[in-house]
Amino acid sequence: MTNTSFSIYGADRPARWLITCDHASNSVPADINGGDLGIGADNMSRHIAFDVGIKGTSQRLGELLNAPVICSNFSRLVIDPNRGMDDPTLVMRLYDGTIIPANRHVDDAEIARRVDRLYRPYHEALEGLAAARDNVIVVAMHSFSPKLSGRAPRPWEIGILYSRTFQDFSHALLARLRRETDLTVGENVPYDGHLPGDSIDQHALRQGRLNTLVELRNDEIDSPEGQNGWAERLAPILTEALAESGL
Repeated sequence: MTNTSFSIYGADRPARWLITCDHASNSVPADINGGDLGIGADNMSRHIAFDVGIKGTSQRLGELLNAPVICSNFSRLVIDPNRGMDDPTLVMRLYDGTIIPANRHVDDAEIARRVDRLYRPYHEALEGLAAARDNVIVVAMHSFSPKLSGRAPRPWEIGILYSRTFQDFSHALLARLRRETDLTVGENVPYDGHLPGDSIDQHALRQGRLNTLVELRNDEIDSPEGQNGWAERLAPILTEALAESGL
């Protein structure tokens, strides 16, 4: 199923897993400043516009787990579906040193239009998928850059993020990943695992649904080979972590 704001792959797949991909796309709809945020193709291909490599990884992971996958069809710079509607970073004006000209003077009316046009349909579709499954496990897939401007390099190939109020499955997943001797595994890095109003908060924490957030360093998945390789590695790890957790 494809909508202007989201795409769903394998809606009828029967697994408990639900793979979500909030930052799948760097697309800018034509009705948003003529389809151009004013930052150029080089910046639109960077992590500031979307999570590099995560869409292909998520699609393949969904196939392997026989689970549905939902992906956004718009850049996080247009409006960020992984933010609450009262979050000041819902529409970013500056990101990792880059000014976003099309957002510089965005007003409340335009933000509300983007919410109605893109943000709300995505979240309604995500919630519909989650509510349709028994004992759903929401797996939010993201990627992060090896280094932010002016910051130290990030050593982790993978990070697992979670809210400290609901951590059982994430702890089981971390324990399983730490048996992979070739990986540097981060726990609630490179970001903190709980942001009020984010996708996990909206669709998992408030309903008591099992969940985890997977962050992959994007130089690991910037090619089809890397995306397929990580999906094929993660699918059995997720399955084993769930079995070991007894959840």
